[in-house]
Amino acid sequence: MKLLFDLFPLVLFFIAYKMYDIYIATAVIIVATAVQVLYVYLKHKRVEKIHIITLVLIVLLGGLTLALQDENFIKWKPTIVNWGFGLVFLASHYIGNKPIIQRMMDGMIGLPQQVWTRLSGLWIAFFIVSGIANLYVAFNYDTNTWVNFKLFGLMGMTIGFILLQGVYISRHMQSPEPEPQKEEVTTKETNNQSENKSIN
Repeated sequence: MKLLFDLFPLVLFFIAYKMYDIYIATAVIIVATAVQVLYVYLKHKRVEKIHIITLVLIVLLGGLTLALQDENFIKWKPTIVNWGFGLVFLASHYIGNKPIIQRMMDGMIGLPQQVWTRLSGLWIAFFIVSGIANLYVAFNYDTNTWVNFKLFGLMGMTIGFILLQGVYISRHMQSPEPEPQKEEVTTKETNNQSENKSIN
């Protein structure tokens, strides 16, 4: 459900483009993203940083697209977002004691430290490649192809990468260390005490 909610503005952008044009679609995604952020704030009294960053970029680049009637600005948005994530993931190797991917998932799965570092590097590479792919499609194909790629291509790349990440993680997951068998020790002590009482 969260994925569908996050994709809500993008889906409306796609529909508006197919029905009208890139400029109407840009206006729609600006409004839809603002409504999305407002809804999250009213419901949870807080907004995730990713939603704030996305809103700022949509308003800035979308506003320039509408004001200058130049669709190239909105085409840069996916690349800036992906490269921004890549920069954050890279910076987390030098700020703090864990890569950001480890901070996000450490409570759910156990992995060796070198695997966390490698996994973070893979995400950084993925963000860079996604940004490059967006620019390649945006400036080598027509707008209709780019809009299709923005919804289906980038989303497909992300889902495919997450699935591959799952396979990679499954090969390196550490089994939880067995807890000391306190219960067994206690049971033995109880049995011994019972035997001693019986003897006495």
